[in-house]
Amino acid sequence: MDIALTDTSRATTTEAGILVVDDDVSARKTLVSLLESVGYGVTAVGNAEEAADIMRRSSIDLVLTDLRLPGIDGIDLLRQLQRADNRVLGIVLTGYGSVTEAVRAMKAGAFDFITKPFDLDAVEVSVQRAVEFRKLKEENYRLHSAVRDKYRFETLVGNSPAMWAVYELIKKVADTDSTILLSGESGTGKEVVAKTIHYNSYRREKPLIPVNCGAIPEHLLESELFGHERGAFTGAVASRIGRFERADGGTIFLDEVAEMSLPLQIKLLRVLQERSFERVGGNRTIHVDIRVIAATNRSLQQAVANKQFRDDLYYRLNVIPIDIPPLRDRVSDIPMLVDHCLAKFRHAQRSDVAGVSLEAIRILEQYSWPGNVRELENVLERIVTLKRQGMIECEDIPVTIREGGWSIPQPDPNNTHDVRTTLLHATPGSGPGPSWGPDREIDLSKSLAEFETRLIMEALRRSKGVKSRAAQLLRMNRTTLVEKLKKKGIPKSNF
Repeated sequence: MDIALTDTSRATTTEAGILVVDDDVSARKTLVSLLESVGYGVTAVGNAEEAADIMRRSSIDLVLTDLRLPGIDGIDLLRQLQRADNRVLGIVLTGYGSVTEAVRAMKAGAFDFITKPFDLDAVEVSVQRAVEFRKLKEENYRLHSAVRDKYRFETLVGNSPAMWAVYELIKKVADTDSTILLSGESGTGKEVVAKTIHYNSYRREKPLIPVNCGAIPEHLLESELFGHERGAFTGAVASRIGRFERADGGTIFLDEVAEMSLPLQIKLLRVLQERSFERVGGNRTIHVDIRVIAATNRSLQQAVANKQFRDDLYYRLNVIPIDIPPLRDRVSDIPMLVDHCLAKFRHAQRSDVAGVSLEAIRILEQYSWPGNVRELENVLERIVTLKRQGMIECEDIPVTIREGGWSIPQPDPNNTHDVRTTLLHATPGSGPGPSWGPDREIDLSKSLAEFETRLIMEALRRSKGVKSRAAQLLRMNRTTLVEKLKKKGIPKSNF
């Protein structure tokens, strides 16, 4: 007999629903009387067919079934009920209390195994433990569902072309096993992207284990990643599993991977190649099924060139590179990000802030946001906490933000050449440009391009030609700087 339930998404009730299945009328009555006396809702039947019918029509959390039933044994019944709804727990009752039967019941998914004649106190304790376990499973399921909903593709905030390119790429790679390297400045949202990838992959029911390689002292990082055996070093009083073992079946997120020492990089390379390792102080090879997502706010290419990062490890990590743009390169997303943050902080702070005025939005758009989305969130949380109600106006924005935008000095009204002077002479060392009279047209696009070129050249001069440092001075990604150098045709000999 195969059992199929028509509704496998039953709501959890506050009162546990218990089904007793036993062809012994006396045993049924005893169990019903006991369980009802302590507040459970109980239904009792004498065979598997009636049990299947009850399961289709009622909300059942726990099944107590006799091992020997007409036409089918209780273990097979339990197995079929759980196949129809894997959240159902079962306790098997039997007058044949052999170890073999107990093992068979537990392998079939039984929560407990009780021999007849049963002790009523033991039955009550077993049922209570099963109901509490069921509640924990339901709570875990709800929390996991909430996390999955939080990191759906649709919840990513931003409508700029730069972010759309990121969205399209992560949609393509999320449900694969390819190793991913996330690059971007601090605060751009690399961890959010990593979580979105994991919770939209087939590994989403398994753990996502984050490791901040830059926050853990170097002498502890190896043990943290790979675990250790008892006595491996002073203080290792017990064996301990590492993050890679905890991530088995799921995803490990290696943040700030560029901070990892060269000796540890060798061990990480082996894990990426073979999906195996040994604990510190151990000789047993441990195999894991994991996906690796790494992140860095530094240029790994530059680190390889400087002999600070292994090139073979870089190639293993850089299978799918995803560059997260800084907030200043996606200014058009700021209004959407502001709305998203306000909704979150209004709820958390129990605030009645209505929104942000257009003038205040303009100020936020003009600021360069060196701390990126994280800095924007912190600023908005502070404003919402202090404002409490009404519209957020310009004066509510911190002075450092109001005065730290992309401002251009005001022209001198007594100097008709001041616009040219401000724009073209803003960079130290730039020479005079062509003379512009009051009636001569100003080519704005050309002037801005020249201004940008001179800023780039000055940054490269100050950084002695180190592109990653020049990019930091200019508050842009190194990749963006390299693209601009190619586009402008600036040879390396010029800096």
